[in-house]
Amino acid sequence: MIDFLQQYNPVTQAFIATLFTWGVTAAGAALVFFSKTINQKFMDSMLGFAAGVMIAASF
Repeated sequence: MIDFLQQYNPVTQAFIATLFTWGVTAAGAALVFFSKTINQKFMDSMLGFAAGVMIAASF
């Protein structure tokens, strides 16, 4: 996979990375539309994970 991406110029690589990031974000957001109720314990876990990711991103 790395060899496949290295054959493109940096602008195309950035475009592919942007599309991948957008796709993963859209897939995660789409989960909200398919669930009616969310277990409180699961919600706490998701919020804790998101908080950890944002703390790691700030460093």
